[in-house]
Amino acid sequence: MEPKTLCEELGVGPQLTPEQMQALAEQGYKSVVNCRPDGEQPGQPTSAELEAAAKAAGLGYAHVPTVPGKLGEEQIKGFDKALAELPQPVFSFCKTGMRASSLWALCRGPELGADEVIGKAADAGYDIAALKPRIG
Repeated sequence: MEPKTLCEELGVGPQLTPEQMQALAEQGYKSVVNCRPDGEQPGQPTSAELEAAAKAAGLGYAHVPTVPGKLGEEQIKGFDKALAELPQPVFSFCKTGMRASSLWALCRGPELGADEVIGKAADAGYDIAALKPRIG
C-alpha cells in the first residue's frame, strides 16, 4: 500500500485490510479515517474489524461512511471533525481514495483555495475538479 500525500496532515488511498494497520503505523501514521460504508462490497472488512485492528496497532480511528457521489454536509463535518480530533498524520481511505480526497478538499478548500486543493489532489492522482463550485 502506497499512501498518497495530500498535505502534511493527510495521506489517502484505497481500502485497507485489518492486517495492514500495523504497517501503516510503522510508516508513521497516527490515525485512520474510514470513508466506506459497511457492506459496500462483498468481502470488505467491517468498520468494527478495522477499528479493532487500528487500535491494536496504536492508531486512532474514525468512521465517516460516505456513499459515492453523495458528499453531504454530514460527511464533510464528520471528516473535518475527525481531522481536528485525531492524532496526525492521518490516513484516510475509501475504495480508491477519491472520496477521501474529495472530503478533504471540501473541508480545507475554503481555507486553502479551490485551485490549491484541486491541484494537490491531482498531484496524488485524483481528479476532483468537478467539485470546484462546491469548494468556493
